[in-house]
Amino acid sequence: MTGWRQPMLATLTERRFSDPNWLFERKFDGMRALSVRDDDSKDGAPQLWSRNEKRIDDSYPELVDALAERGGSRFVADGEIVAFDGEQTSFARLQARIHLTDPERIAATGVAAYYYLFDLLSHDGEDLTGLPLRKRKRILRDVFDFRDPLRFAPHRNTDGEAYYREACERGWEGLIAKRADAPYRGGRSTDWLKFKCVRDQEFVVGGFTDPQRSRVGFGALLVGYHDGSGRFRYAGKVGTGYDNTTLRSLRERMDGMTRRESPFADAVRERGAHWIHPDLVVQVGFTEWTTDARLRHPRYLGMRTDKSAADVVRETS
Repeated sequence: MTGWRQPMLATLTERRFSDPNWLFERKFDGMRALSVRDDDSKDGAPQLWSRNEKRIDDSYPELVDALAERGGSRFVADGEIVAFDGEQTSFARLQARIHLTDPERIAATGVAAYYYLFDLLSHDGEDLTGLPLRKRKRILRDVFDFRDPLRFAPHRNTDGEAYYREACERGWEGLIAKRADAPYRGGRSTDWLKFKCVRDQEFVVGGFTDPQRSRVGFGALLVGYHDGSGRFRYAGKVGTGYDNTTLRSLRERMDGMTRRESPFADAVRERGAHWIHPDLVVQVGFTEWTTDARLRHPRYLGMRTDKSAADVVRETS
């Protein structure tokens, strides 16, 4: 009952569809988190795990307290930690507290975190992963006391196309389509599909350019992804989306990761380029991929601590 589990991950698709055998949930712009509790363990307290096997309890003490009070004595649940900017979930806003562990500093950010639960892997010692998704969600709704900051992730049945249009009109990230009778299996699956309203994904930083004129820190991040043959491919430079605090903090971090040669398999001809070990993962929004496999109009959205650099690949439909 204790410890990290490999979460089930959705596959990107450009195909929108409606089907009575599928359900459709809102795609949140936050941080994926598994929650685990077993009263028979050493301390009995709930644990929060990121998708790359890191404990994140100390960053979200209010969620741990809520899980302890309202989640029962033994469970493994799956969900997304989010912060809101108006009515929209915002990974950028959540950034303010992702790296904090001191309760006073967390409170000083003024950023409230919520935990949307959408799946239940086990309850009261019983493994539920082999049950159909619909049944797992019914059990989840019944066994948790959903009051803020814990929220149940609702879904809509059958009509994925209309719900997708509505999601995009509302400014959501998109939808996750899930096969209603599917079991829960760790890893990437076509039983869960992503309908994106906006284009974004994780990339790995392999370098940066010098700042120009009054710019501080650096000019642009040089980002890439891993292809199927294990090569680290260049995707382009990301020069927008930063404030001065982010520019300085990222530069300070990158200065401790420098290397002499480019980590990219492709030739990168950017003036004033500096290279770093490709371990830093960032979220980048963009309009489209160009024909030469570069990002068009990329913008920095935030740093990701919940995904390993080696797992970052180009998302394709």
